[in-house]
Amino acid sequence: MPAEIFAGKFITFEGGEGAGKSTQIKRLASALENSGLSVTSTREPGGSPGAETIRGLLLDTAADWDAPTEALLHFAARADHFTTRIAPALRNGDWVICDRFADSTRAYQGYGLGLSMEAIETLYRVALGEFAPDLTVILDVPVEIGMQRMNARDGDPDRYERMDIAFHERLRQGFLDIAGNNPDRCEVIAANADIEIVTARIFDCVARRLGVTLQA
Repeated sequence: MPAEIFAGKFITFEGGEGAGKSTQIKRLASALENSGLSVTSTREPGGSPGAETIRGLLLDTAADWDAPTEALLHFAARADHFTTRIAPALRNGDWVICDRFADSTRAYQGYGLGLSMEAIETLYRVALGEFAPDLTVILDVPVEIGMQRMNARDGDPDRYERMDIAFHERLRQGFLDIAGNNPDRCEVIAANADIEIVTARIFDCVARRLGVTLQA
């Protein structure tokens, strides 16, 4: 069955820890709204009541999930998130911006933890069929910078933030490989520059790829 054609657009933001996704998502959402578009901002894991329950399990520092279990939990959350929130918003004509989506599972559980990409893609097809983002913005920062930013945050680090630097290096390479293998969908934005420069790069990317005029 072909993928459903939605009235809205689906933009995902990806990247390692400390890449600055949250700040840039807020800026893009504001610019799209100022351009007269209806915007829904969401996140993964989570984004819907059922998925938020699973998020708590995944990020629990006391948990010790193996990679297959983590991937199953992520796709269970993603299926609920898509069915109950993303798809309805897209049908309504909203531009949906999501902080992480399936590329994070490919990078974290695949490149980071060693789960086969074949297993991940099988779960993707079960949960989402042929659906895919219209655009994926991958914010790329050197691991050392990302770790410094992460350590400067308030609050305790979650399970993934506590992983060693080798894991985060694999994660970064995973996102770059994903972008290289999917150039029509993904664009890598160097995110270790001044925040205003990064915002301008993202706005240019969205305008160029999705044909929208942004009002900052």
